[in-house]
Amino acid sequence: MEHWYAVHTKARDEKLAEENLQRQGFATFLPRIKASKRRRGRWLEVIEPLFPGYLFARLDLLIQDSSPIRSTRGVLGLVRFGGDPAPVPPGLVEQLMAATADEVGVVRQEQLFQAGDRVEIITGPFAGLPARILAETGKERVELLLELLGRTNKVVISRHQLTPAP
Repeated sequence: MEHWYAVHTKARDEKLAEENLQRQGFATFLPRIKASKRRRGRWLEVIEPLFPGYLFARLDLLIQDSSPIRSTRGVLGLVRFGGDPAPVPPGLVEQLMAATADEVGVVRQEQLFQAGDRVEIITGPFAGLPARILAETGKERVELLLELLGRTNKVVISRHQLTPAP
């Protein structure tokens, strides 16, 4: 019976491993996510693996030989527990596939912060202060309620300056 298995890849070689496994006839799935990264002082939208260093392969170990996976370029091997390949819990990969957007394998990212969420400011003049999300004011900015000097103040800052409060 076929199951999904996690394949451990070499650092930043997920795409290479996926291509080489597909070339050998293995069914694979590499979930990706859009993320904002700071590069050379600018924020850029990048698509990166949802699970860096891993992808999924569908195998029937009773029929298919998994030994070629180890020698595939970009692959370190199957994730194993007690020496045996460990199947991914049933339905997990299917849920990830259902959550993908129009682009192949890119998981839709829901709004990171919702109105009322508690957050902490991580950069800028208010770094280290807790706040509460009031509303989104655009694609990259949010309006916060910030307790400062004994008063509640409204502040608009970049969402990149926030992290969920512990």
